[in-house]
Formats: sequence, structure tokens, C-alpha cells
Amino acid sequence: MPDSVRWYQENAPQAAERYESVAAEELHGWLRKFFPEAPGRVLDLGAGSGRDAAWLAELGHQVVAVEPSSAMRKEAKRRHPKSKVQWINDRLPDLGSVSRQEPFDLILLSAVWMHVAKSERKRAFRKIVNLLKPGGTLAVTLRHGPHDPERGFREVSVEGLEDLARDHGAVVAYQGESRDCQGRKGSRWSHVAIQFPDDDTGRLPLLRHIILQQSKSGTHKLGLLRTLCRIADGAPGTARANKDGSVSIPMGLVALTWLRLYKPLLGKEFPQLSVSRPGSLHLGFVKDAYREIESLSHLDLRMGMSFGEEQGPDLHRALWDAAKNIREMPIKHMTYPGAGQEPILEAVPCARTGKREEIRLDEDYLFSFGEVRVPETLWQALRKHALWVEPVVISEWAEMIRGYAHKQDRAIDENELRDAMVWADPVRDVRDSRVQAERLLENRELYCVWSGKRLKTAWDIDHCLPWSVWSCGDLWNLMPASRKVNQNKKRDLLPSESTMDAAHDCILHWWKQAYCQGSSLVKERFQVQAASSLPGIRSEERPFDLEEIFESVCLQRTKLRRDQRAPEWHGLDVDH
Repeated sequence: MPDSVRWYQENAPQAAERYESVAAEELHGWLRKFFPEAPGRVLDLGAGSGRDAAWLAELGHQVVAVEPSSAMRKEAKRRHPKSKVQWINDRLPDLGSVSRQEPFDLILLSAVWMHVAKSERKRAFRKIVNLLKPGGTLAVTLRHGPHDPERGFREVSVEGLEDLARDHGAVVAYQGESRDCQGRKGSRWSHVAIQFPDDDTGRLPLLRHIILQQSKSGTHKLGLLRTLCRIADGAPGTARANKDGSVSIPMGLVALTWLRLYKPLLGKEFPQLSVSRPGSLHLGFVKDAYREIESLSHLDLRMGMSFGEEQGPDLHRALWDAAKNIREMPIKHMTYPGAGQEPILEAVPCARTGKREEIRLDEDYLFSFGEVRVPETLWQALRKHALWVEPVVISEWAEMIRGYAHKQDRAIDENELRDAMVWADPVRDVRDSRVQAERLLENRELYCVWSGKRLKTAWDIDHCLPWSVWSCGDLWNLMPASRKVNQNKKRDLLPSESTMDAAHDCILHWWKQAYCQGSSLVKERFQVQAASSLPGIRSEERPFDLEEIFESVCLQRTKLRRDQRAPEWHGLDVDH
């Protein structure tokens, strides 16, 4: 019996008397705004004397109370005989009995987390959040103060809970502090409310099922899911809506992103399969063509890049090998929960083309590999919540790599693993836009997009949608600005809707002069990047209307404002 359970077993009457001396509504008043509409399903973990469970039941909720000490359960039933509470003998981290219950709207973990060993907290947290409905709340109270080894007290922190929440796709919705209501010297409390985002479609539970519960003998499913997250966040303009309620993503882009994610991991020989041996990759797409492109940086594997006859043919074959592996492995085996085993995604193949001497990674080329059809509700969930879903995928992927390495008796360098899992966008490089700006400056045709004034000296290339908010270095996002305006006023702020409207003519003038009236390669790159990263632009309709690109930039601005709560800059009129 754990020390903490033994202590409560031996001291139940005294402990219950102390707990009952403080009213539940006094302790948990902060939690009222997170209550579900009655009758909600509520789980009280470590329910102790039954004080909180009885209070929640009186408010009209269906309460399940979990308590591992039989003496405390006896005290609770004696003190609250009329309460309609279902009592269960269970404990963290296993929760073997309560795990069979239906999900809950609210889970209360009051003065319990300190009893969970640090080595068991990740497992315990996963067990708990798997019992939480989408949109539900996990309410945790943390005790800070003197340690009590006899009762199994351990150090706890809000930061530790925040890390666990992030790794499981949840967010901290509230964090507060309070004194100790029993007046114990040196004790204080933190209150934390953790929630899962809810898209009202059931897609987020499906994603959690794929990430945390669906069986895996390798990292393929996580690789594909993270690939879709990256495309949804960074290249949503490549998606095409279908009449059957799905969207089509270029299979070539899926394969390209897949290679970009795996390349740093394979370069360090981090195992990706449970059966792998040291020095053996055993992955279906790692064939001769992949080995020929090992000298390529993974940062080169992005839309808009061109490859000549030296590397183009090998990359073309490597993409076909990756596409074949994705069709036959994760797409085939990523299924809905239940007995039917219906695949979630659909691969639409096309006839394989012959050898290519040169390739350009644009949308037409990437669609030549076929399509991946994604249910529209799932695609929209990824578009909206990739910021939360991807960290969960990364955490689980890294954990699988550690597990495989342990089976192979291999040591993992955690710093190398972390670096290999980072999605590294190209460096913050504005050189190409600066070259175009300097060309216009020679003819006195360079203007600040925000003020409309002619630039002579002291000017910068500004990221219209700031790098700190969205790390996009595409040509359409790079614009000339007065250094005073850029560094002292706009800085890393998102331009407001009215600011974008005021800058409309100057932005279109810059795009036209810098990117559309010079090198055809620059114009093509400008268009390819806009079609890839901006919503609502279709590549088959090129050349694009610059008005259409501007409207898409404004749509992306609105998305960043809504999803990331990015602070806004309201323009020079307000500044002045």
C-alpha cells in the first residue's frame, strides 16, 4: 500500500474532520465559471471525506468519486449519507476501474497531485485527460509548502502541469493562487483549470485517439499526422474542396513534408520502428533514391524550390517512394475507432510519370503524385488547432523513439532528439526582397508601404505578418518600410484590418514593381509561394490578380489574430 494511502487509512477520522471544517464552496469558488450545465458528469479523484463530491451532487451533477482508502470512503458515506454519489475504489496512476466510465465534463483533482510520484505523472495525466470530454475542464489544486514524507507529499508546480497540458494538446485556461484556509504555516495553494479545445465536430477526440491510443508498431501514423499539421498551418492554400465533404491535398506535398520531417531524425539514426536494429533504418521509403539525396538539407525540401539534373531525378524518385510508403502504411492503417476499421484518409493515386531531369516544387508538380483526401471536418480542426495538436504529436513521437532505443539498449542524446524534432523554417532571410528594393531605389521608386513616403535612406524590409507570429519569409510577406516606422512603431505587431486597408495601394504597387515586372523566375516564385501559404488561391488560375493575393493576406491576418491572439498595430494615424 502506498505511504499516502496507508496514512489516510490509519488517520481517516481526524483527516475527514479537518477537511469538513472548510466549506467546499469556499475552497472551490474559483471553479464555478467552469461548471458544466447540470446535470453534468463530474469525476472527483482522491475524493477523501466526500465534501467536494457531496457539494457537486447537491448542485445537480452526476458525481463519481474515486478514493483508494477504504477508511476514508467509510467516513465519506457516514458524513454524507444522502448524497447521490457513486464511490469507486481506484487510484492514480492506473485508474483501472474508472477508465471504463464514460467521459466527464469536469474532473476535480484537489490536493491529490502532490501524492503522485514524478516518474508516474505523465502516465497519470494521460489517464486523466482520456476521461475528459472535448471542451471539458480538469480542475487541479496544488499544495505548496512543507514536505510531509509520512503522508507521501512531493513537490508540485504549475509549470509542470503546463508542460503536461501542452504535450497532450490541452491549454491552461485559468491559474490563480490562494492562502491556506486552515491557516497552516508556510502553506499556499495554486488553482489550475486545464481544457481541451472543442470544435463541436468530434474531430479532436479522433485526433487524440490516433495520437495516444491507436496501436502503433512504428512512427508512421504520427509522421503522417504531423505532416498534415504542417501543411494545414503552413500551406493551406494547396487544399482543394471536393463535393463529397473532403479536401484534397497534393500527395507530392505530403511526401515532401514527410521527407522533411524524417530526414533530421534518420540523419541521427533515431529508431522509428519497434523491430529496428542499430544502424538499420528498415523504413519503406529509404531506398536508393533517398540515399542519393542525403546530402540535401531538409530545409531545401519546400515549395518554390527548383532542382536541376544533378539532384532533380533522385528527389523525384524519392518522393514517389515516400508516396508509395505513405499509401501502404499510415493511410491504410489510420482508422476510425471501433470494429469496422474504416480508414480515415483516402489516397487517390495517379499514373506514375517517367524520369524527370528537372523539377520545380510547385502545386501542379506535387499534384502529379496523386491526392490525399482528408475529411473536411478533420481538415478544419487541423487548420484551427494545429498549434495545439502538433506538440502532442511531437511529444508522443519522441516518447516512441525513446522506447525503441531502450529496447535496443541504445542511449538517446536528448538535445539532439529535441533539435531533430524542431520544424526549422528557412532562416529569416530578406536578401532577395532587398535586391528588388535596391533596384527600385536607384530609380527613386521605393516607398514605405505603411506611410506611402518615398524612401531614401534608413529603410528596412519588413515582414507584413510578423515573423514572431508566423515565421513566413515568402516574397509576398516582405515589404519595404521606413526604419523609424518598422523599428519604433510596427515592430512585431500584426497590422490591424484598417491599417491593411490604408496600405492597400502601396502594397500592390510594391508587389507589381518588385516581383511582377522583373525576372520571370522571381514572379513565378512569388506566385508559387502565395498559392502555397495563403488561403483561397488556386494555382490553376495563375497568373493571379494581385487584389486576390491582398485579400488572401487579409484572411491570413484575421486567422492569426483569431487563433493566436496576436497583438495589433493600428497604424500611423493612431501612433501620431
